[in-house]
Amino acid sequence: MYTVTSKDGTKIAYDQTGQGPPLILVGGAFSYRKFPQMVKLAALLSANFTVLNYDRRGRGESGDQKVYSVEREMEDLEALIDAAGGEAYVWGLSSGAALALQSAAKGLNITKLALHEPPFVVSEADSKPPLDFSDQLLELIADNRRAEAIKYFMTKGMGAPSFVVGMMRLMPGVWSNLMAVAHTLPYDAILLDGYMAGKPLPADSWNRVSMPVLVLAGPESPVSLRRAAQALADSLPGSKLVSKKRLGHTKQLDAGAISAELIRFFSASIK
Repeated sequence: MYTVTSKDGTKIAYDQTGQGPPLILVGGAFSYRKFPQMVKLAALLSANFTVLNYDRRGRGESGDQKVYSVEREMEDLEALIDAAGGEAYVWGLSSGAALALQSAAKGLNITKLALHEPPFVVSEADSKPPLDFSDQLLELIADNRRAEAIKYFMTKGMGAPSFVVGMMRLMPGVWSNLMAVAHTLPYDAILLDGYMAGKPLPADSWNRVSMPVLVLAGPESPVSLRRAAQALADSLPGSKLVSKKRLGHTKQLDAGAISAELIRFFSASIK
């Protein structure tokens, strides 16, 4: 394990494997660097890249602060890019894709960017979380009601049926991992605030995103995720949308399918 210190003094833990151009993996909600599929993805990519797989703040062995800020999370990623040599490729999954996109828009030195099914809601026809989604999550966590926060996030935010949460509670290993990072769910909600309202994406916010961008989606994913991926690809000049089976992430990451697309994209010459 390695660590970097973010601008606010928070220690961010990461693993580094492989050789080649640096590639940073940014997980989504509930994700952490020791999540089995993240470990497998890092291993598959390590033959081509120096892979930095990290715990976002508040998760795993990374530190945290009492008050969350999207700006601080972007500074965490910036610290990792600095540790990687000052520039890096970045892959972000779900809310991690939103974090990676906002970081690129801020001007972080990301040379290529892969955005994997960011959970934006761009159509009024799709299910949207409540307007006070992040506030409700903050209240549940403040009251130490982690199990309720998980259920609320998954049903109201991800659109999962209640019985799915019930099934997860019957799997001790899975449930304990969810409980361990439940306090960071408000972070993901705050990160996505404004992007899940069923409105067109604010493309003018991303004028600085000029690097090559790959948008990944799975045809098996919910229609809202597929609409969001298409809208994102349409709004970013020079971006490419790849939609293939096994690229959806709502059940379990398919590390093999994802790594194949990332190797193809990040290894291609920039023209």
